[in-house]
Amino acid sequence: MPATPLLPPDHPDRAALAAEVHARPPEPLAAPSRASYAAVRIEADARDAEMAHIGALCAHYGVAPPPSGGTQWAATLGRLRFKWERHGEFSSYTLFTAGLSPTPFAEPVAALLPAGWLAGVPGQTVFAAHAKLVGAAALVGRDGGNPSAEQLAAHFGANVVVGAGIGDGAGLAFTDFVIHGDGFARFVLLDRSMTERQAGRMLQRLFEIEAYRMMAMLALPVARGLWPRLLPIERTLAGLTERIAQDATRRAGADEALLHELMALAAEIESALAASQSRFGASRAYHALVSTRIAELREQRIQGLQTIDEFMTRRLNPAMATCVTVSQRLHDLSERIAQASSLLRTRVDIARQQQNQALLAATARRAKLQLRLQQTVEGLSVAAIVYYSAGLVGYVAKAAKAAGAPLSPDLVTGLAVPVLGLGAWWVLSRVHRRIAADDDHGGSDH
Repeated sequence: MPATPLLPPDHPDRAALAAEVHARPPEPLAAPSRASYAAVRIEADARDAEMAHIGALCAHYGVAPPPSGGTQWAATLGRLRFKWERHGEFSSYTLFTAGLSPTPFAEPVAALLPAGWLAGVPGQTVFAAHAKLVGAAALVGRDGGNPSAEQLAAHFGANVVVGAGIGDGAGLAFTDFVIHGDGFARFVLLDRSMTERQAGRMLQRLFEIEAYRMMAMLALPVARGLWPRLLPIERTLAGLTERIAQDATRRAGADEALLHELMALAAEIESALAASQSRFGASRAYHALVSTRIAELREQRIQGLQTIDEFMTRRLNPAMATCVTVSQRLHDLSERIAQASSLLRTRVDIARQQQNQALLAATARRAKLQLRLQQTVEGLSVAAIVYYSAGLVGYVAKAAKAAGAPLSPDLVTGLAVPVLGLGAWWVLSRVHRRIAADDDHGGSDH
């Protein structure tokens, strides 16, 4: 008999979410070794082509390709260890191999791949770097453990080197944050007491710091492109707002023209927001990841060198501040235009209401005139009715006299005129009362 389950059924995403904390584990590294890294921005419609490209590499080495739908994969390909990771907007390719070249960075690990394979990845390179991990005895300077300026110059040339102790002093990391002639940046790690997994984590963090930094910086050209457009828009908005405030009694047509100008300005701002906010939002997220990865290095200062944190603070933060400023100015402009449009639209609505009230008043005046005219016509109608009715009575009286009746047709006609007038007036009054009663009943029905 099956054992009685101890838990309710699993949530559909339980296993995947539990495995997420173990995602993208670092590759353990032992000194001496070297690595190459490339971060390639790949569009969504090129993902299948990327997987086919990786599948061709696996077929070349006779290994199983990554599983369908996977976001990370690692395998040993001949002399090197290959690691692929898919991020939100880019994919990273990390290659490791043991041993060092006689001349620093003269034999990159990427050169061990089949010729042209890395260059054929369907996308655009955002960041690429070579790194070497050396033991503590390999680079010993005159200061008792830190590499000398000459030793660093052998790896980075005349460039300004940035470096610090990492892992609370368990290792040292150096770079110049420069793209060298081969298209790669360079990192040097000195292993003092790091474990293999710690060394792998530190190298992965260094690579990710630069990859995320470059992805964050993609928003800077967008911000610089928008910056020249903001000042004319702000001036135009200021002019429109001043025109709104100058004359509160302007014609409705002029206000509607101003409203159309504001709507055109709003459309321009909303277009800029739609084109930039996703990039600015991603930039903020990448910037936060850079800060997190730097904090995870647990740097210790080396006398005479900037730490990686200091370097990023002085160079990355101003660029990110520019992006934040442009984004905020766009949102502020959008809100200001919305407020001005609301104010002007309210004034246009009030003007229209006043026009409607004037139109209703004119309609009421015309209705009164029509009523008076109708009353006048009704009075004339009574006179006409009495006149023609009196004529008929006269004809009847004359006929009766001719028949021998002792009547005076003129007297009978004269006496009939008041009676006929009162009768016509009573009939019209009764009609008016019936119409009024019908109106009252109709209003009560609603």
